[in-house]
Amino acid sequence: MSGATVTRGASEAGELSRRRQLAVLATCCLSLFIVGIDTSGVNVALPAIGAALGASSSQLQWVIDSYTLVLASLLMLGGSLGDRLGRKRVFQVGLGVFGIGSVLCSLAATPEMLIGARMLQAIGGAMMNPVAMSIITNIFTEPRERARAIGLWGAAIGVSMALGPLVGGILVDGIGWEAIFWLNVPVCVVAITLTAVLVPESRAPHIRRPDPAGQILILVFLAALTYGIIEGRTLGWSSVPVSAAFVLAATGLAGLIVVESRRREPLLDLRFFRSVPFSSSVIGAIVAFSAMGGFLFLNTLYLQQVRGLTPLQAGLMTLPMAVANAVFSPLSGRLVGDRGARLPMVGAGLMVLVSGVMLTRAGTETSMWYLGCAYLALGVGMGLVNAPITNAAVSGMPRAQAGVASAIASTSRQVGISLGVAVFGAVAFSGVTGSVVDDLADAAHPAWVLMALCGAALVAVGFVSTTRWATATAERTRERIQRDPM
Repeated sequence: MSGATVTRGASEAGELSRRRQLAVLATCCLSLFIVGIDTSGVNVALPAIGAALGASSSQLQWVIDSYTLVLASLLMLGGSLGDRLGRKRVFQVGLGVFGIGSVLCSLAATPEMLIGARMLQAIGGAMMNPVAMSIITNIFTEPRERARAIGLWGAAIGVSMALGPLVGGILVDGIGWEAIFWLNVPVCVVAITLTAVLVPESRAPHIRRPDPAGQILILVFLAALTYGIIEGRTLGWSSVPVSAAFVLAATGLAGLIVVESRRREPLLDLRFFRSVPFSSSVIGAIVAFSAMGGFLFLNTLYLQQVRGLTPLQAGLMTLPMAVANAVFSPLSGRLVGDRGARLPMVGAGLMVLVSGVMLTRAGTETSMWYLGCAYLALGVGMGLVNAPITNAAVSGMPRAQAGVASAIASTSRQVGISLGVAVFGAVAFSGVTGSVVDDLADAAHPAWVLMALCGAALVAVGFVSTTRWATATAERTRERIQRDPM
């Protein structure tokens, strides 16, 4: 991959017409839209999947977390592969793998087969998510236009995750749980074709060396931590397997810090975290998407198994969340571009806090109007949060590092979803002494308190990350990386 090739790709990206820029953005958003639909739509199908495949409650958690865990573990690798091999090429391969994984999911006959196919889906998703962000940041080079493009990209993710339960409910009620995965296939085919026609090839000017040790340690840390949280309730928190999992997770994290700090070209550049806005974007993404992931998992079980709604009815109940997300995601992008990240980030935290507090009053007889207002508040919060998180992650970094920086931000989202499903599920199920139908409504109250605390944490992050001191740390970090790009 010569310097001429890199320069030519960058030049072509810079010369794209406004119409083609928007077409490339739409293609990236379409591709990630199905990922979001799939991620959240599977939640509404969990009761049907459990009944059809005989899955236990912990296996249902793994149906969600097997995907998000593998995705989170490989996103940084996917971003660096795009920088190395060509973003257009890796994006198309990711679409193909995601489509194949979707077909295998629909053919699964056991929970184990479904979990394995979900992991294959995640490998494809890991090539799509960070590479799409790299394509966007290389196409839109003017800061304000980039912020607005990122806002639309965030809207695609947020709205798709919010619409997932509705789309999933329609498909499960009308066809069956397998149809959620069938939906992905034609979209993948269309997106591959549009990418071939519209997206210019681009690579990072400097090709980073592979870091297999860092990749393995990331996977070990996340897998062991998630296993310990999910299986702790069933096996016992002090049992040997669970204790060993937590020890392994701590060892993996310590090893990752040591290994990456000594590598010349690490997979996870620890210097990024000297930037307070960047570190805040990581924390904010984990906190916000923990709330979202935990909510989607528990709320699906609550609406269908406690309140007796059909999958379609349960999906319709989340429509206020989807509408709010669709309205406030692009608004957040404009706010970030025009006024900075503080207002949308703090607003997001307040809305998540309000939603969590409202849900602590949810019971077996709670008004559906009341629940709809709680879902609306969460939708506003999640619509506001994506743009400031993503913009903070990439705007303070050199463009050559866009793939890795955006991958870390995307990884943080998936880590948040995994932790949300694992932690919220563990907290709620620990209070279920009889059946889920009888006990879940009350047992979930501590989880909703945890959701409210996530909102409070987002408010704090919004204030801290936008101070002058924080901005100065971002400037120093960028200058340091430009002087020594590794």
